[in-house]
Amino acid sequence: MSAQPDGETRSVSEVLLAGIGFATLGIEAAEKLADDLARRVGVERDSMRAAVQDTLQAWRAEAERLGIRRDEAFERAYKKAGLVRREEMDDLALRVAQLEHRIRLLEHDPAKVAH
Repeated sequence: MSAQPDGETRSVSEVLLAGIGFATLGIEAAEKLADDLARRVGVERDSMRAAVQDTLQAWRAEAERLGIRRDEAFERAYKKAGLVRREEMDDLALRVAQLEHRIRLLEHDPAKVAH
């Protein structure tokens, strides 16, 4: 947002958009937003603070839920496309390296082959 001269107020939509950004900030910032909204709307400060806290909690819960769903969707898409995660690939590369090492050891000393 652009800087506002002293005495000039922000529009309600600007304040609400700023509120979305405040979802990641602390209690003090949320209370400041609630106080500003309460003054603009003309409701009790405590009521607006409660409403803002409820809204922020809902946004955080929704963001967490969407994050989980996104992760699950990626996992399904990877499997459907026949792709693997990096950890799985690293694990397989380690196993192949171990097997190659064992084969080299056996090639140098065939007597170590267990029957």
